[in-house]
Amino acid sequence: MRRPRKAMAQMNVVPYIDVMLVLLVIFMITAPMMKTGVEVDAPEANADPLTTNNQQEPLIVVVDHEGKYFLEGDNPMSLEEITDVIQDKIRASAERPVYVKGDGRVEYHYLMQAMVAVQKAGAKKIGLMAEPERNP
Repeated sequence: MRRPRKAMAQMNVVPYIDVMLVLLVIFMITAPMMKTGVEVDAPEANADPLTTNNQQEPLIVVVDHEGKYFLEGDNPMSLEEITDVIQDKIRASAERPVYVKGDGRVEYHYLMQAMVAVQKAGAKKIGLMAEPERNP
């Protein structure tokens, strides 16, 4: 004679784990595809200026439309020179802000190279500058 089966009071979570693993794989594959890019004309922006409680004057790296780099002067500098100068200037405080200002026609990779040079110099606060929007 058969014994009657007892009802199980436990929930079987194995199918839920399978579903979660499938969702994890799907999100891992689709997440990199979700990055979107927008074309922007960077020189003018209708934004409020940043206020800072930092008493130090920011350093400004300028990139012109030909891809030349300038820092505190009219003489073009190489990226290595900019890195060395910024290292010397922020030696006392890595919290000194450094801004990268690019011409409206400058190619994107020149701006990125300038930002990498500033980062290699050890700057902690790096930003991009824009001109205020002109109202007609």
